[in-house]
Amino acid sequence: MNARHVVVGAGPVGLATARELAAQGHEVILVSRSGRGPEVQGAERVAADVSDGARLSELAEGATAIYNCVNPPSYDVWPTFWPPVAGAFLQAAEASGAVLAVAGTLYPYGPVDAPMVEGLPDAATGVKARLRADMWAEAKRLHDEGRIRMVEVRGSDYMGPGVTNAHLPHVATRALAGKSVRVFGSADQPHSWTDVRDMGRALVAVAAEPSACGRIWHAPTNEPRTQAEAVADVCRAVGREPVAVRAYPRALLSVGGAVVALLREMRETVYQFERPYVLDSSAIESELGLKPTPWDEVCRATAVGALDA
Repeated sequence: MNARHVVVGAGPVGLATARELAAQGHEVILVSRSGRGPEVQGAERVAADVSDGARLSELAEGATAIYNCVNPPSYDVWPTFWPPVAGAFLQAAEASGAVLAVAGTLYPYGPVDAPMVEGLPDAATGVKARLRADMWAEAKRLHDEGRIRMVEVRGSDYMGPGVTNAHLPHVATRALAGKSVRVFGSADQPHSWTDVRDMGRALVAVAAEPSACGRIWHAPTNEPRTQAEAVADVCRAVGREPVAVRAYPRALLSVGGAVVALLREMRETVYQFERPYVLDSSAIESELGLKPTPWDEVCRATAVGALDA
């Protein structure tokens, strides 16, 4: 049965989610602050303040699900940006009865010594990680009280169509031009990469399955690749020769962080690239039948996006 879905946030994850819903024939409202952007066939674009709970409640009225695919403008604004936005989504979910599906991150787990699986404690202590952990905990509390229905999908660093402001796509343009690149952390530690299309498919799937609510799920994700391997794979996907991949000195984050906000904020999360950072998505694959997009296709889409940027 076709239904009304409200996707909030028109970045790569929001676009992937809206396209998946539209492809299934649903009515899709794609909400962003400006209401502008590339056309998504089958979706209606709407401008709204995503921290306005009354406005989100109005948009979600009669909807089957509302999706939090919001992407803050930068790391350093998270402490002020997320609390009112998260509160607005909870208000909208409770007022409308729509399922709240949240695009989450792996940050709350913090450093772990094995592949990350659903059910790990949210043990991280960093500011950004605690913010996301608290968002999940509050939504879960309201779910357990019967006030809302909610579900969260967590993914690793994004690749795929339209992804430009992420770790690997950020260096892909230079690599595809035949120039050596530098990355944060280590170039040689295994790391999981999630295609935004798989994140969108996962959000749509869990929102549609009543038994999936009240849980964290991991988006279907391919086997890990090191940063050096992933850069080489992206190059090869469009017939380019791999380039040298080296790591920045860790001191850059300390020295540069004194004057550059992005570097300062990255101190909290650089561990993700200094040690194995592996996501286990076997639960969603076995229970809901979702498989990750083939790795070659992920790399090709990433390369094409970098070349077009």
